[in-house]
Parts: sequence; C-alpha cells; structure tokens
Amino acid sequence: MYQERFRLDGETAVITGGGRGIGLCCAEALGEAGARVVLIEAEEAATQEAVRSLTGQGIEVHAFGGDVTRSERMEQIADELAARGMAATILVNNAGIGQSGVACEDVTDADWLRMMDVNVNGVFWCSRAFGRHMIRARRGSVVNLGSMSGTIANRPQPQTPYNVSKAAVHHLTRSMAAEWAAHGVRVNAVAPTYIETPMVLANPLNQDRIPIWLNDTPMGRMGQAPEVAAAVLFLASDAASLMTGAVVPVDGGYTCW
Repeated sequence: MYQERFRLDGETAVITGGGRGIGLCCAEALGEAGARVVLIEAEEAATQEAVRSLTGQGIEVHAFGGDVTRSERMEQIADELAARGMAATILVNNAGIGQSGVACEDVTDADWLRMMDVNVNGVFWCSRAFGRHMIRARRGSVVNLGSMSGTIANRPQPQTPYNVSKAAVHHLTRSMAAEWAAHGVRVNAVAPTYIETPMVLANPLNQDRIPIWLNDTPMGRMGQAPEVAAAVLFLASDAASLMTGAVVPVDGGYTCW
C-alpha cells in the first residue's frame, strides 16, 4: 500500500536542465519509479549522453532542446507533449545557474539580470506553460529546485544575486501552491545544501571554503545529487499528496544553526 504511493506509472515527468547533475539524477529517480521522462536541456551533448544513459536503464525518455528563458519555446514543448497524448503531469524546475565570490558592489547589471532570467523567470515560464495542462487535467505536481541560500546569507563567499533568486523561487512556490490547490495541482520545492560535484571540488576557490561549509553543517558533510533526487521523487509522488507550498530542506541540518 505505502510503496505504491511512491510509484509514478503512467505519469509524464518533465525535467528542465535534465542532462546532468541533479537534473539527471531526478530523471533517473522518477524514471525508476515508472514515469515517462522528458528532458529539456540547452546543451545537445549533455542531452545525448543523458538519453543514452537513461535508455540503458530501461527508462522511457524523450528530449527537447530549449532554453527556459524563452517562454515561447516552453509553451511549444508543453503543447507538443499534450498533442502526443503525454501532457506533463509532473514538472521538475531544475535548470538554474550560480555565481559566488562577487561582492554586491561588483555585480554587473548583466550578471544580475541573467541570474533572475534563468533562476526566476525560467521557473515561472515553465510552470505557466506546463501548469496550464495540469490545470485542465485537474491533477499535477510541480517541484522547484530552491536552495538553502534562499533562506540564509552564505559564508564565507558573497553571492547575493543567487540568494535573492532562490528566495524568489521559494515564494513563487508558495504563491503558485495557494492558487493551484483548487485545481488539483500541488507545488513544492526542495532547498538543498552544497552538493558535492566534480565542478565544486575542482574550483580552487572552494578549497578554503569547504572546511567552513562542513563546520557549519551539523551532519558535517556536503550533499550528494541522488539525495536531492530522492526528495524530489517524494514530493512528485502521491506519498506527498497532502503537501503543497512546502519548501523542504535537504541540507544536512545547515539551516538549524
């Protein structure tokens, strides 16, 4: 009975930025649970490799090239899926960018606008495009990738634009949840800690930062992408059927201190 609530058989799960990292892990998790997976990825090479990997795991996967900042492209993909008889019932807004180590007074207009365009506008454009089809069907689940940075000011590195963008994602989550609950559509978010990836570990600036991050984390370690994907699976599934408007920390206790 309870295991069945985590199953996603017959669902269509759209994952933005699904070609690598957390997005790819989300695709694996939702696909293993039985969902048909649809990747939206701007980089063709990453998309092709992800499709090969997922197909090799026996997951049904479809892929579209697209930039989440182009609202008309997101509408086109949403409508095309519906026309094929596989309208999105799950949306994971994973696509995003980061920037750290730049003080507020040194942030350029272009950097600020780009951060908001991808991390905030992109989430809204995708939610609007795919959410319309969920509303028509009177069922659906949206899971946004927020961040613990949406509730704190990180240290030692300054990263105000990123923090502000994720705070916006958190409140967008709550606002959409309040509006769409009457239509049978749930909207939640996860708020991860620092995730251990090759890119993070290879950044020479992080060698002095990582010990501070770990010291500030009760569990004393960074997160792994599959740990975030597992939380996304929970929120996407009927196991979380009474949850909407939640921003779930996946942060090793970082925000407890």
